[in-house]
Amino acid sequence: MYLARVIGRVVATQRYAGLKGVALQWIQPLDDAGTEQGAALVACATVSTGPGDLVHFVDGREGALACPNTFVPVDAAILGFVEEVDGPTRLSN
Repeated sequence: MYLARVIGRVVATQRYAGLKGVALQWIQPLDDAGTEQGAALVACATVSTGPGDLVHFVDGREGALACPNTFVPVDAAILGFVEEVDGPTRLSN
């Protein structure tokens, strides 16, 4: 699992049939200090999230398996909210 911040919503006028009703969020991966790490990406939201939320996500095949319909063409999925980070730097929500 990885840490990210939701930075926006994605609207798709056409989508794969197995992804109907699944929200798409634009996320920025973060390292454990809260610094941006890598390029932003689109993730399916399995929980209700919005811009500014601190979340954890999975990528690769696990991302597709986290969706309501499994075996869909998905690279990343948001699994939940992060309420607190315990470490050298604390991230606030």
